[in-house]
Formats: sequence, C-alpha cells, structure tokens
Amino acid sequence: MQAPHITRIDSTQGMTPTLDRPRPDRLEAGDPQRWTWLLHEAGPMSAGVWACEVGRWRIAFPPHKQEYFFVLEGHVRLHDRHGQAVDVVAGQGAVIPPGFEGAVEVVHPVRKQFVVVDVQPVP
Repeated sequence: MQAPHITRIDSTQGMTPTLDRPRPDRLEAGDPQRWTWLLHEAGPMSAGVWACEVGRWRIAFPPHKQEYFFVLEGHVRLHDRHGQAVDVVAGQGAVIPPGFEGAVEVVHPVRKQFVVVDVQPVP
C-alpha cells in the first residue's frame, strides 16, 4: 500500500477565485463581493482562502458541517441567533460549530484561511 502524500499549498497567486455575493434574502447590510480560492478538497474536508468586502448577512450551517478559520487580514464579527457576538481579527482563529445560525459581519475587509469539515454522524 502506498503511503498518503502531503499536499503543499504555496499561495493563491495566479489562481482564479470564485466570485459571489450573499443571497439578497439574507442580506442585512451592504452587498459585499466575496472571493473564494478552493485550494484542497478531499473526502469530507475542503480548505482554501476567502476574502470579503464590508457587509453583513445571515448564515445557517447544516448540522453536519463545521468550519475552522484563521483571519490573515481584517476583522469579522459572528453574531449568534441570541444576539451574542464574537470578534475575530487578524492573527486570530475561530470555529463555527455544526448547526450554527446567526450572521456574519465583515467589519473591515477580511482575508482568511478556512477548513470546512463534513462531520457525518456515527451510526
């Protein structure tokens, strides 16, 4: 059996990102453009870089997905459905747990690395 290999990711330079904006029915402030560079996808995990302009929109994570991210530049604030907020700035990371409902607010243009994992329930 061949041993698994390491995938090195040097940068997003020269890569074309996917561009989008939050769905209009989820917008709470602004109409920010978002850039996603998907750098690795294998099985239940995907990883990449995400950047976004200032704005705010509602999100709802499925019960089987969670995300770890690390902010490289900028400031993002996550609001839960109960009104509590967590600020994450350059040099800090956070985890969005499965089933999270609330809002993402980009306070200052942000660029982050992310890892999303599909955590299927154990039978």
